[in-house]
Amino acid sequence: MNATVATAIFAAFMVLTVVLGLLAVRGRGSGTEGQPEGLPGKGGGGRRAGLTEWSVGGRSLGTVFIWVLMAGESYTSFSYLGAAGWGYNFGAPVLYVLAYMSCGYAIGYVVGPMLWAYARRHGLVGITDIVAHRYRRPWLGAAVAVLATVCLLPYIQLQITGMGVVVSTISYGTISLNWAYFIGFAVTTGFVVVSGLRGSAWVSVLKDVLVIATLGFLAVYVPLHYFGGYGPFLDRIVAEKPQWLTFPGHASGGLGQSWFITTTLINSLTVVIFPTTVAGYLGARNADVLRRNAMYLPFYNVLLFVPMLLGLAALFVVPGLTGAGSNLALFTMVEDSLPAWAVGVIGVAAALSSIVPMAVFMLVIGTMWGRSVLGAVPRLASRQKLWSQLVVVVAGALALVLTYVAPNTLVRLSLISYEGMAQLVPMLLLGLVWRRLTMYAAVSGLVAGFALVCVLVFGGHDPVWGVNAGIVGLAVNVAVALAVTWLGPRERGDDRPDTEVLALEDEFPRAGAAASGSD
Repeated sequence: MNATVATAIFAAFMVLTVVLGLLAVRGRGSGTEGQPEGLPGKGGGGRRAGLTEWSVGGRSLGTVFIWVLMAGESYTSFSYLGAAGWGYNFGAPVLYVLAYMSCGYAIGYVVGPMLWAYARRHGLVGITDIVAHRYRRPWLGAAVAVLATVCLLPYIQLQITGMGVVVSTISYGTISLNWAYFIGFAVTTGFVVVSGLRGSAWVSVLKDVLVIATLGFLAVYVPLHYFGGYGPFLDRIVAEKPQWLTFPGHASGGLGQSWFITTTLINSLTVVIFPTTVAGYLGARNADVLRRNAMYLPFYNVLLFVPMLLGLAALFVVPGLTGAGSNLALFTMVEDSLPAWAVGVIGVAAALSSIVPMAVFMLVIGTMWGRSVLGAVPRLASRQKLWSQLVVVVAGALALVLTYVAPNTLVRLSLISYEGMAQLVPMLLLGLVWRRLTMYAAVSGLVAGFALVCVLVFGGHDPVWGVNAGIVGLAVNVAVALAVTWLGPRERGDDRPDTEVLALEDEFPRAGAAASGSD
């Protein structure tokens, strides 16, 4: 009976998810891809239904949709599974998530409007476009697309795996892991191919309502039900598990203060240029939306304390979990004490926390390839949206197949995902604010930094001397880029003035005057 109730609730919400995603593009017109892009909020349905409408929501999303979209992209299945598991296994080191996300939002207050203005001025729809335009090398955009895909595919698999674990658990084993994996892929692909970024934003609204409600409930219920309140709960942690409350935590392998600081720094820089974050930036109606969003998003981070604390609570409620089992610490307590309908609702919130980021990851990979790789071929350039949609299906299917047949392949790559993406920071951000950075310098720095990260991570040297390997790679990256800029060959054949490359100062005053759209 419990399995039937929970599974029925899950199934109903999955249908609602697909419907919401498809309704997001109702009345947007069929349009043609060959037409030029209109200004945000202007122009007919035909112009808005092309690649720009699909990939960045027609650059017309307001504060509410941008907030839920970017919160949804950052609040993944890790928040229900990994955060609780880290709290259960290690304790204090898991707080790096709160630290880097909050610092990243502060950096995004400046970086978001800068990238938005540059992309809007030149009709760009992603980081590969920005790189190709800044350095006037289409092949460089294609190369970045390949690198970013290598770093993003593991995240799709992780979300598929996370959803599979959640669905199988809340169904009390009725739905197998393999079927749960396929459901996650099918639901996500079903709406993202049709509705793109706008569909993800609509689904994010449902997801955020459920996340806030369920975590708010659990934050009160678990301490009261199992410990009689927060006072006795925290007293017990201090008395019996003090090593979970200080660095380097319990059995964390040396994740001390230096690791915490350097990981917070590298991740906060990376998150603002992560392709999925940039997709959110470029979907905004104007730059002021992004500034407001940067101020509001940290409030969402408060919710991350809940699974972390519940992971600590599980130390006393369900002791002895080991390995991957620790990731189920939160759901083990939920199933132990709550009725099936509540288990189903909480499971849906966790499942949507996989679906929304998975949708944005797939969308971004599709856009990069449809625009910068396949779209760069003259014969294919007129159908960029179609190629992007096809790549979405292919990327999701590849991650799904590898989840079935070779799960460790992408998991292994995930070790360098964030630290590898960090190596694009100089090429993208430094390149936009410093006109002298040459293509040769940017590429040399990227190759040096990425290669060093691979050597350190796959060689088992992360952290290295207590420091995150990504920050070491980034330091080498910047040093090489500066050296090649000053000592290496000069750029030739680029006669654009600085204002043509950056053109930011005169763009920001007009940001608030950009045509309006609806939340």
